[in-house]
Amino acid sequence: MIAPTHHPFTLPHGYVDAHGTVHRDGTMRLATALDEIAPLKEAKVQSNPGYLGVILLARVVSRLGELSQVTPRVIEELAVADFAYLQSLYRRLNDHGHTRVAVSCPECAHRFEVEVEESGER
Repeated sequence: MIAPTHHPFTLPHGYVDAHGTVHRDGTMRLATALDEIAPLKEAKVQSNPGYLGVILLARVVSRLGELSQVTPRVIEELAVADFAYLQSLYRRLNDHGHTRVAVSCPECAHRFEVEVEESGER
């Protein structure tokens, strides 16, 4: 089975825009090598390596609610729980290409895969 390149999610809290609209549902795409390399040239990342996560997420979150674009500013304004959620999702998707884990039945030892869902994931 080929893994999809875009994965839906729902943020625990959601981004609140200037009009008070909450944007929770979104899509994250798998990262490319360029997504991880290009931000290293940015001045904000060079002066503060911790900013790399903000830039990376802004590049790979392809949709968030009805926003026309997900910018670093949007990522900066997320609640800490939402930012941590997206970082965790990014790691799972890009380390494994999916959110499935192998498990086995404790009664019969049959092995199968299940989708891992964290708070906010669909």
